[in-house]
Amino acid sequence: MTVSSATTLSDVLDAWQQAIAAHDFTGVAALFSEDAVFQGLHPYSVGRQGVADYYAAQPLGMTVDYRIVEARQLADDVTLGWIAADFSFVEDRPPASVSLTVVVRNGLVAHYHVSPRIDAA
Repeated sequence: MTVSSATTLSDVLDAWQQAIAAHDFTGVAALFSEDAVFQGLHPYSVGRQGVADYYAAQPLGMTVDYRIVEARQLADDVTLGWIAADFSFVEDRPPASVSLTVVVRNGLVAHYHVSPRIDAA
């Protein structure tokens, strides 16, 4: 993991984390490119509106903690990240621990994919 790639991911993911905690679904969507491919735990979407709709449907009080497992600089303006994320809820609901794969292009998330947690060996 290079410092540059980790910094790029941290900048975007810190803003994502803050917008989720504020239930600011338009703020979350603004962190994604206009043509972002988004695959959350529901059917996938393409574009910011799908991202906004997904996060608007999440319960108030949801928060996320994350850790960058791996980061790769694919090009000057493209970073790939493997993220361990733990979503917590205020309501009586167990936390959701997932793995995220994200591609950040020009400072915006261009691809976001959630899968069951797979811890690094």
